[in-house]
Amino acid sequence: MSLPDTILDAHARLCKLGLNETVDAAVILGSGLGGFEQRLTDRMTISYDQIPGFPATTVPGHEGALHFGLIGSQKTMVFSGRFHHYEGHPFERTVIPVQLASAFRAKTLFVSNAAGGINYRFRIGDLMLIDDLISLGVRYGTNNQPVLSGYQNDAMVRRATEIATELGLHLVRGTYIYAKGPSYETKAEIRAFRTLGGDAVGMSTAPELLEAQRLGMQSVGISLITNMAAGVSPNKLAHEEIKEVAAKRAKDFARLVKTLIQKI
Repeated sequence: MSLPDTILDAHARLCKLGLNETVDAAVILGSGLGGFEQRLTDRMTISYDQIPGFPATTVPGHEGALHFGLIGSQKTMVFSGRFHHYEGHPFERTVIPVQLASAFRAKTLFVSNAAGGINYRFRIGDLMLIDDLISLGVRYGTNNQPVLSGYQNDAMVRRATEIATELGLHLVRGTYIYAKGPSYETKAEIRAFRTLGGDAVGMSTAPELLEAQRLGMQSVGISLITNMAAGVSPNKLAHEEIKEVAAKRAKDFARLVKTLIQKI
């Protein structure tokens, strides 16, 4: 698959700064999940403003830096901060971390997010492996061309579930429904999403996972259920709640992703 010239320029620039031309894995960190980059050894950090074509991040909990280093023997790049469509970015821009990971020939992409629980069986603090996606009225792909195939990730989800069991970590599995935001969903919308088969809802990730599939990269999506969606819980939704729950599960999340990188 061809990549935009801006991505190739960014790759060239980063290599001139002393980075390897290839990596083994890439990680995109969601809201409040920054900190995983500290697990890297021989770490090198580059601010997004030093990378051609990268905009600034504006959402709290998104650092805006790219980290390179090792997880065991695996060369890994970690994006601490993403670009959301609700911030005004076109979909082609929301997936540039995925495209840059592809330029570095990363074999596997790990994408995380903070999500609201729709499934009544879920609890705040659950880690959910994304085994399917629902996105309504959204077109993905370079130049706004649609991705024609559905999300296909059964083998990766099974392997990630096995590894979590070996670690003694409880995971749930479910369908992630993408909502463009920026406002949280209404109770009526959440009832509709549940009827459609959604288990969790968020404002990112689906474009990234589908772009990774388009580019031939295997991927794993992990949602941290940081709150229950509107109508599931009487509590008012707040971004501070998301960061608080993420901080409590950061260690388990890091242990899981670190092991996935080494074993997948």
